[in-house]
Amino acid sequence: MARTKEFDPDAVLHRAMELFWRRGYDGTSMADLVEHLGIGRASLYATFGGKRELYEKALDRYLRMRDPDPVAVLSAPGPALPAVRALVERYVEEASRGLLGCMVVNTAVELMGADPGLARRVESSWRDLEDALAGAFARAQAGGELPGDRDPRALAALVLVFLQGLQVMGRAESPDTARLRAAAAQLDALLA
Repeated sequence: MARTKEFDPDAVLHRAMELFWRRGYDGTSMADLVEHLGIGRASLYATFGGKRELYEKALDRYLRMRDPDPVAVLSAPGPALPAVRALVERYVEEASRGLLGCMVVNTAVELMGADPGLARRVESSWRDLEDALAGAFARAQAGGELPGDRDPRALAALVLVFLQGLQVMGRAESPDTARLRAAAAQLDALLA
């Protein structure tokens, strides 16, 4: 007869995501996971697999729980440039507070060259955001918000790189808010 789990796998996965997000993959040992999650090593392996599989599941959870989802924000009906500007402002605010950064960016910085499976997840997330940005810029052109001589795909690439850079800068102990705001103002001027 199979034993019933004495823990909520979803709650444990959420706590694992928070720990990996804060410490990174290499900075989190199996002993750290066992202690932080409050479950035995055997239960952890039986439920989630090894550390690598648990990290992958935690990253997938992070991708599902982003609120608001940047792709949904950019795809919403209505004027597109205000949605792009609001997204940039949200990233600036998050980076200014020196939060944990984006788990996708953290994964890219730490593991992208070492783990092809995680690299595919990171690239997929970036591609989705870039596609949503390109769609928003195309809508902005069609609606007269953006000059017709701008390349929506190139603008999308620029904003994607800018947003990911904000996340990296936000990992500093004391992010330079003036620098982040000045860069965002220059980006805004390019979109005018």
